[in-house]
Amino acid sequence: MNSLIIDGYEVNITNPEKLLWPELGIRKIDYIARSLELAPYIIAHARNRLLTTIRYPHGYAGKSFFQKNTPARAPAWLKTYLWRDNHYILLTNTATLAWLCNQAALELHTAFNDYTNESKPANLVFDLDPAEGLRFADTAEVAVNIYKELRELNIISYVKMSGATGLQIYIPVGGRYDYDTARRINHFFAVFFAEKYPDKISVERMVKKRGRRVYFDYLQMWSGKTIISPYSARATPQATVAVPVEWKELEKGAKPDNFTLVNVSARLKEKGDLFAPLLDQRQAQNLDFILKYSLV
Repeated sequence: MNSLIIDGYEVNITNPEKLLWPELGIRKIDYIARSLELAPYIIAHARNRLLTTIRYPHGYAGKSFFQKNTPARAPAWLKTYLWRDNHYILLTNTATLAWLCNQAALELHTAFNDYTNESKPANLVFDLDPAEGLRFADTAEVAVNIYKELRELNIISYVKMSGATGLQIYIPVGGRYDYDTARRINHFFAVFFAEKYPDKISVERMVKKRGRRVYFDYLQMWSGKTIISPYSARATPQATVAVPVEWKELEKGAKPDNFTLVNVSARLKEKGDLFAPLLDQRQAQNLDFILKYSLV
């Protein structure tokens, strides 16, 4: 067993040569190293969110399991928070990130709200999930159409590759609305866009009723539910990363496998954190005008 001293804490590293993405030659120690390069960005967006991880002890293609509760053998210095009978890990420092990577936590999923403000999501989030058989370009087209419609309403939005097949659109509201009110707003937009683009967008919860359309999931944003955290790796063959992108990149054909553990650090050095505005309370937007039109 090897160990690293990070942030003044000892982090034990087990099986450092274990291949987590065999086809790419990415070992556990490589995953840790690349994640530490991303640490300032990962932690900035996950710091105060209850964390759920998906662990892949035998690599991305092996069996996996969700973990909400902090393991019994976790180091005492991990910061945790008790909520609904689970001791959730709070990703507050680089040592915690390294420890999670050593646990083969390949995916980091966080709550929509700050743990100190559990009734209010920090942002409105539209989760776009393509039907089976659709190209990623079809989902991107839907997202760009939504972006343009929002812009006409003077609503600023940001987009993130999920790292898998979907896209997520964020509207910073600074915890202005409780979950019930935020869902009313999301539901309004979901129905509005589904009616305007009936051949491309669906709000049907039953998969068989969606046809070959993109599902606008307005229900995912809720207390206790999670979303892939910005800059988290994904358990995909390409070791993709959930990365924010510019709208113009999406319009020009950017795809999830363009952004991976191998190249995302270089991208961040070039473009910085495109989701930084979501961390700035001054960027919060007032969407009260939508409430008079909301349907639920």
